Amino acid sequence: MMSELPHDLVRTLLAVVDEGTFDAAATVLHVTPSAVSQRVKALEQRTGRVLVTRTKPVRPTASGQVVVRFARQLARLEDDARAELGMNDAEEHPRLSIAVNADSLATWFLPALTTLTAPARDAPVYFDLRREDEAHTTELLREGEVMAAVTSSPDPVAGCSVRRLGSMRYLPVAAPEFAARWLSGDDVVRLLPRAPLVCFDRRDELQDLFVRELTGGGHSRASALRHHVPSSEGFAEAVTAGLGWGLVPRIQAEPRLRAGALVGFAPGRTLEVPLYWQQWRLDSPALALVARAVTAEAARSLEQVG
Repeated sequence: MMSELPHDLVRTLLAVVDEGTFDAAATVLHVTPSAVSQRVKALEQRTGRVLVTRTKPVRPTASGQVVVRFARQLARLEDDARAELGMNDAEEHPRLSIAVNADSLATWFLPALTTLTAPARDAPVYFDLRREDEAHTTELLREGEVMAAVTSSPDPVAGCSVRRLGSMRYLPVAAPEFAARWLSGDDVVRLLPRAPLVCFDRRDELQDLFVRELTGGGHSRASALRHHVPSSEGFAEAVTAGLGWGLVPRIQAEPRLRAGALVGFAPGRTLEVPLYWQQWRLDSPALALVARAVTAEAARSLEQVG
């Protein structure tokens, strides 16, 4: 049982995974590499499972991910208890690891966090943000790398709670000159699959999904003529500069549309991506504080059902 795992062994495994090698973990823990190796072996004997692959860097196995997640939860609870007891040093404050997609990070997510780091607050929270596609942030939760995540999955990771935040609305837009050259005419459905487009990266399927919906499945993906721009701000700038058409978050697109820097080319058509907040199911004041701030900002900034 997890309660029977010695905490010193669990913390050692976490140090090995975080630092990447047994030697580096030994330096952080102020013990010898041999002692680190013996502790990991002892933990593997207790669980009856191999917990890490002895590679560089060290990687947790599926069983190891379970123990690593437990180790991070244990550290979170200990930090919360120390804070409530007034045992933290003056410079010590809660630090939370969160996975968030690039578009949320560039639009509505940071304003939520700033409410928790204002100078007037007695105990500000510090963040370790991990940028990842919303379809893949749950992997970081599952692996124990983060405590919470903005994700497109409504299915909770084991040991996590989930709540709906709203939907990120994407608008199909292009620079006026680009639209005049590539998308002028009444039959946008016919023109769009041949027009250059901008994608975030090679895993970005939003533009392909939009074309499938627009064509009723007549095209499996958008044009092969595509630019990859792995930055939310850079993506919007690339579309505005006329490199290609793209789906830009409403929050970023509307000011450019009003200024005439972008135009829409498929009236009434948008793409909605539902977003959810998943977090460890822990009685953690710091984590609860962040969850309240994130859900409140999402209610103001994202599209809400009804």
